[in-house]
Amino acid sequence: MVLKSFIEVEAKSHFPIQNLPFGVFKPEPSSEARPGVAIGDFVLDLLVVSKAGLFDGPILGNSDCFFQPNLNKFLELGRPAWKEARSSLQNLLSATEPKLRDNVNLRDKALVPMCKVQMALPVAIGDYTDFFCSMHHAKNCGLIFRGPATPINPNWFSLPIAYHGRASSIVVSGTDITRPKGQCHPTENSLPYFGPSRKLDFELEMAAVVGPGNELGKPISVDKAADHIFGLILMNDWSARDIQAWEYVPLGPFLGKSFGTTISPWIVTLDALEPFTCGAPMQDPPPLPYLAENEPKNYDISLEVLVKPSGEEESHTVTRSNFKHLYWTITQQLSHHTINGCNLRPGDILGTGTISGPEPDSLGCLLELTWNGTKSLCLGGATRKFLEDGDEVTLTGYCKVRVL
Repeated sequence: MVLKSFIEVEAKSHFPIQNLPFGVFKPEPSSEARPGVAIGDFVLDLLVVSKAGLFDGPILGNSDCFFQPNLNKFLELGRPAWKEARSSLQNLLSATEPKLRDNVNLRDKALVPMCKVQMALPVAIGDYTDFFCSMHHAKNCGLIFRGPATPINPNWFSLPIAYHGRASSIVVSGTDITRPKGQCHPTENSLPYFGPSRKLDFELEMAAVVGPGNELGKPISVDKAADHIFGLILMNDWSARDIQAWEYVPLGPFLGKSFGTTISPWIVTLDALEPFTCGAPMQDPPPLPYLAENEPKNYDISLEVLVKPSGEEESHTVTRSNFKHLYWTITQQLSHHTINGCNLRPGDILGTGTISGPEPDSLGCLLELTWNGTKSLCLGGATRKFLEDGDEVTLTGYCKVRVL
């Protein structure tokens, strides 16, 4: 029997009762931020639900985790608490449960129209790591910058490559991004110049949100890593390609990346994504034992990027990709991150890197789509090689129910 909510949810909605992503919001601009879940066109206020005593399970019954301005305390409780919360909320919102459905006063307090709320960062982010886990993206970048001789460095097939990013410049969806300035180097024979980036790009990514962390010096096994991942978010890791190209040797990205990273306000839990698991790509050579998973899996998440050129009314789809194209899984990423004893903490963000597919229309950034500006994209009445001031970028992701 299909679970159904007493709240009417349109078929095209990203927020049915089977999803229930977690976020943080303000019901009014002057309100304190508090946790919520999305259901249809509403946000369910978890502070109101908690105060009403509707979380009565053994873990959450006496917890104040939903009295906080972020989700960190809830994430720290671990998977048993997450499962208890999800089960309680699905029961509370189901069409057959009267506790909220038939309590008009409580319902009016707890369900806030999504169009009226102000979304905030869902977690207090202590650290942010960005991986480089799409083989198609790695190959294309190598072809662009190094040529066909060695498009992918040999170490890429042995470990999930990553760098430590800037957490302070991670912002919630809808926040304007200022075009960064920095040093650039247009040609081999010219001197570097300083100025605004001429090659501003988006990056279609997702990110894992860390739940319980680990003690310093105690790695997380790859087969237990999923218990340390609360869920996934959409992420646009903006990139100034010209600044990055000049600065990244030998230590990697700096000013070309740290000016801004945008994340979705909603975290979709791994439990909600479980029906959409799929096999992970065959890894050749086989990973070292600490990265070898008993059951490697990815998620079948359709991803799309739309760009609305400045001054135009219509957005245009520029790429369609899928999370399943990742070569290194999120559990391998997390386990590798801790194998040297590095301690992760609740609310840490682990970006996947740009998620590109094998087809020309599945490339996850303008660097690939325009082959570093050597060709243009047609966007209605406008053309683009890279982003211009006033352009608007929209990332979407969704899972489809498999019909057998």
